[in-house]
Amino acid sequence: MKILATSGGFLPTDRGAFVWRTGPLIDFAVQLAGSPARPRLCFLGTAMGDSLLGTAAFYRAMVDVDVRASHLELFPMPNIADMRAHLLAQDVIWVNGGSVANLLAVWRVHGLDEILRECWEQGVVLAGVSAGSICWHVGGPTDSYGPALRPAMGGLGFLPYGNGVHYDGETQRRPLLHKLVADETLPLSYASDDGVGLVYEGTDLVEAVADRPGVAAYQVERGADGTAVETRIEARLLPGAQGVA
Repeated sequence: MKILATSGGFLPTDRGAFVWRTGPLIDFAVQLAGSPARPRLCFLGTAMGDSLLGTAAFYRAMVDVDVRASHLELFPMPNIADMRAHLLAQDVIWVNGGSVANLLAVWRVHGLDEILRECWEQGVVLAGVSAGSICWHVGGPTDSYGPALRPAMGGLGFLPYGNGVHYDGETQRRPLLHKLVADETLPLSYASDDGVGLVYEGTDLVEAVADRPGVAAYQVERGADGTAVETRIEARLLPGAQGVA
């Protein structure tokens, strides 16, 4: 039962906003599945309304990767007749970023909350970036409702923690997570800088990994005085990390 909850994943190129390449965090998600021969990896772009550009970018990034790539879309209807069977057959499910509030609502309408829990319990690696990180937790700060961040609650709760993403990349993220933990809107929480992944086995955080140097993960808990206490968790650099010889 493994989850890789990240603030990174596919990497940009100089060929355009929707021309991606795989990065160390994607490679690591496959490794968590035990590196099976020609692993099955399914892409869920629900958080961006199943954008065709995002789906095309995923397949383009996978052209030179030895995986059996697929995608599940829910707009305007599911593209796969038996979603449960398809997702249970995967080695890795990658959830891309966007609106976590919309993602959770749409998933529940289609029963994916229950299907994904079954996948997790059966050993499929659940992974994702941003909205695809918050969704596995209780909740966390989100821009789903507008430029001013608000708490997104009602996450799937497979992991009994709050979650902060893009912790070093967007100025509202850290103070709002601290506030939400201090006032007990969120329980003990884990956050990730851009390029960092949180690795869970069962519901235990076992390490943080990174696709670039100088970044970290963080534990945020409510102290005895009612304020948020932040503890830095050093991230292990993955092979192929940017800026590493």
